[in-house]
Amino acid sequence: METNNQRLLHTFAALADLGQEIANTADFEEMLRSSFHLLLGSVAIRRGAVAQYDRQGDTLRVISARGLEQTPDTEIPIAREHARELASLGASLTLADGTSEATRFMEDHQNFFASAEIQLLLPLVVHERLIGVVLLGEKASGEKFSEEDLETLSALARHIAVGINSHHLLGEVKRKAEENQRLYDGLRTIYKETVRAFAAAIDMKDRYTQGHSVRVGKYSEVIAREMGWGEDEVEGITIAGYLHDIGKLIVDLSVINSPERFSAKDSAEMSKHPAAGYEILAPISHPYADIPLMARYHHERIDGAGYPDGLKGDQIPAGAKIVTLADSFDAMTTDRPYRKKLPLEDVLQDFRANTGTQFDPAVVCAFCRAFLNEIEGRKERRLLNLLNRNYENVEAVTPLLNEMLIEFDVGAMAATTGH
Repeated sequence: METNNQRLLHTFAALADLGQEIANTADFEEMLRSSFHLLLGSVAIRRGAVAQYDRQGDTLRVISARGLEQTPDTEIPIAREHARELASLGASLTLADGTSEATRFMEDHQNFFASAEIQLLLPLVVHERLIGVVLLGEKASGEKFSEEDLETLSALARHIAVGINSHHLLGEVKRKAEENQRLYDGLRTIYKETVRAFAAAIDMKDRYTQGHSVRVGKYSEVIAREMGWGEDEVEGITIAGYLHDIGKLIVDLSVINSPERFSAKDSAEMSKHPAAGYEILAPISHPYADIPLMARYHHERIDGAGYPDGLKGDQIPAGAKIVTLADSFDAMTTDRPYRKKLPLEDVLQDFRANTGTQFDPAVVCAFCRAFLNEIEGRKERRLLNLLNRNYENVEAVTPLLNEMLIEFDVGAMAATTGH
């Protein structure tokens, strides 16, 4: 009775140690080596090997070996039929099963185990699938394996099989996650390329504003980044900038390309484009939120005097406020049929005069900070490179930018924090 109790305690201790090893998934092969050594020690076996089954290559790859000539990474071919037979034996073997399969295995692989004297083979099986095998030599005492020994070894082998299977499942989950990420990245690339094509189509309709949509997208990106938006939000606002004028596709060409200032009738026709843009974009499943709303509201004003819905203040989405400023900046810094581009100082003075009525102070401040950072060399020249090359001596607006920051920064900070 005392001997049986000691054996049970020893088995439980080995299982507990094995559980800790299997739970350590940081280094799979080290986990397998440690588990195998615990199994050898559980019944004092001098030599053996544990091998993982590769179903694709029909091989057993030795992960750990003791007292054999085989080294880790040794690959042993195994016929698929033989693998199925081993799996059919299950994890609970009788001594006869284990010994007879060991004998057959040794006969099939004499070149690999010429002097190994393997006496027992334990299939590692999960859900009737072969995961690997454990090959064992004689006990250090020279005694024959008993049924109790086999029960202990089978219990430990089942734990090792579960550990290997869990590692496979984790690897499969990781592989599928990576595959899904690649598919998602591919879809995003296609989406962005499609958006760029739309932006080009929008701008081609208006011969006076070539490149306007793309520039508004890039200006919006710089401003949003300066406001501390996250990468996904920055991507979204860039796309919104590209698409903000998509509603112009329904506006009559003679109006869009009119060389004169718009008449009241023409203005009414043009005023339809934000709402039309929303109608075009709303049915599409965009990867970024609120893009249709940014198109709809990019002509709204803080004081409620904009269109199409007369929203004011915080009713206007933050992204639409950014697109509004970017749209206005590009409109004023490019030639139009009815006027040449404005001097840069006049553009900024317009912003200054209309901050709090047309433009959001937080957005104006972010724009001024981004502009200053580029002028003073603290950030890559994005805004400056997008500006028409005919603008010279942009450094001259530095004092004005600083004045605007002092003038609007308190309100801007609160608004930015509220985003």
